[in-house]
Amino acid sequence: MIPLFLAVLYIGFPGSNYAAMAIFILASLTDVADGQIARRRGEVTDFGKFTDPLADKVLVVSAMLWFVAEGIMPAWAALIVIVREFLVTALRLIAVRSDRVIAAAISGKIKTIVTVVCLTAMFLELQPWMGYLCIGAITVTTVVSGTEYFIRNKDIMKLDM
Repeated sequence: MIPLFLAVLYIGFPGSNYAAMAIFILASLTDVADGQIARRRGEVTDFGKFTDPLADKVLVVSAMLWFVAEGIMPAWAALIVIVREFLVTALRLIAVRSDRVIAAAISGKIKTIVTVVCLTAMFLELQPWMGYLCIGAITVTTVVSGTEYFIRNKDIMKLDM
């Protein structure tokens, strides 16, 4: 599954980065709306709980990989995000075996907002310091939220041993 914004970037026409940014924003907003509508209507499903975060990860990681390929984002920063996502997903899978659900923490929600806002900004031709600021914000919020998930759920890891 290749997000549409990537196809626009690979086609590459004048203003394609703005078109890709608009598609990225639209995809991010529809994701937020979809979750709110499902909760409001009481239509939250186990399938949705699994696929929604997966779609979020595909959207965010594909943007980061584009920025890495373009030399806008260092690979180590994208790797930190990817490793955090794998680790938190693994923690959630371990929790499921104990009939527990790990809800999104506030730091995870902040991380998501910071990441989406910063990635959106990176579609623009930023001054280098602004790009560094975005990369730093993404990295710090990713590490903080990942650490919080493990600290708050350390008992789950003990159950699995």
